[in-house]
Amino acid sequence: MAEFDDRAVLITGPAKGMGARITRQFAEEGADLVLAGRDTAAIAPVAEEAKAMGRGAIVAPCDVTDANAVEAAVQAGLDAYGKIDVLVNVAGGTGPLGRSSWEIEPADFDRIVELNMKGAWLTMRAVMPHMIDRRYGKIVNVGGTFGLRGRQGRMAYSASKWGLRGITKSTALEAGPHNINVNCVCPGMVDGPRFRKVCAERAERLGITPEEARRQHEEEYALKRISTDSDVAEAVLFFASDRARNITGQDLAVDGGWVI
Repeated sequence: MAEFDDRAVLITGPAKGMGARITRQFAEEGADLVLAGRDTAAIAPVAEEAKAMGRGAIVAPCDVTDANAVEAAVQAGLDAYGKIDVLVNVAGGTGPLGRSSWEIEPADFDRIVELNMKGAWLTMRAVMPHMIDRRYGKIVNVGGTFGLRGRQGRMAYSASKWGLRGITKSTALEAGPHNINVNCVCPGMVDGPRFRKVCAERAERLGITPEEARRQHEEEYALKRISTDSDVAEAVLFFASDRARNITGQDLAVDGGWVI
């Protein structure tokens, strides 16, 4: 029996990168899926992969900053499966890059805070009554290590991920009496197109090769390696499982040892 047999899992931001890997891993472990996001065309192939494994997988059009759209996505999951056991909030953005806090435009700050904080809060708000009724639920928010440690040129993003941790911890206290766990996985740099772009930018800035830029990043980590999508997915599935039944309100850095 797979670990998530007979579990219904709602995932925001499931189309690309770690979101797609998390989705596949839940499907491999037996879960039925509600895949919520704005780009439904990009989500569709991931849903088809899950269906090919024999899992339920519905695609729900959803802008997580729109309360009505979030409610509709949750209702679609309830209509399909009668319950939502697990919510995983992957959807998010990076916001303004390379600008000091006094150079960021207010509208850019508002956008990233709304996406990374309000978006997660709205999905949690929508699923919570149903989880409370059943006295069961697992919520996993995907934050970031810049929400554990400040970062020059990333103030707005860092602020939004620090805020997400506050949302996680406060909700964990409120949800605990209802047998609902709320935790946060905080990835560091994750190998993929975005990380390779970061390496290319560092290489150009320093006059070195992208490979040398990668090695410089690796040297910043205790384990001397960059995390993968699967590393993050393993942490998410742990928090979503009954193996973590007595863990709530926690931040788990998956970063090879950067924020130690």
